[in-house]
Amino acid sequence: MANAETLRPLETHQVETTRGKRVETNLKFSDEGVSGSRLESNHATPALKDFTLENLYDLHSAFLYLRSQPLRDRSVYRVAVYPANSAYVATLTVVGREHVRVRAGNYNAIKVDLKLQRVNKKNELEPHRKFKRATIWLSDDNDRVLLRIESQIFVGTVTAELQSVRFENG
Repeated sequence: MANAETLRPLETHQVETTRGKRVETNLKFSDEGVSGSRLESNHATPALKDFTLENLYDLHSAFLYLRSQPLRDRSVYRVAVYPANSAYVATLTVVGREHVRVRAGNYNAIKVDLKLQRVNKKNELEPHRKFKRATIWLSDDNDRVLLRIESQIFVGTVTAELQSVRFENG
């Protein structure tokens, strides 16, 4: 099983288009934290930002870390994440096991509750303004496939579920 250090990428590049505005984010992770630049289509120069905190993850590596854990019922995991331009503490609580049906099939699943708190400029935790909470279902097997997410955000509930899955024989 990989340790947390091997799961942290060195650099991430994200491009988002929202309301016709293009936002390009480049993050460079190190043992000390993250440095990044964020360029919006209506600005000439990128905004630069550094955040210092050990064991800081992007969203993908935080998910890989979670998948590598035992995920016993009632276990709680706290992970510091830096998805784009702010740091958050993600608190994940294993609620239990249940059977889940998604378009991709029927699965025994691990149900996980997710709460996010924003790390403000004074390094204090505060509630996330737009995200309330989410429930995540992972397959209860060695693959720990993300099956379903239900997120409660400021406009209501957003749900995503696995449509299909195919594993290459290798």
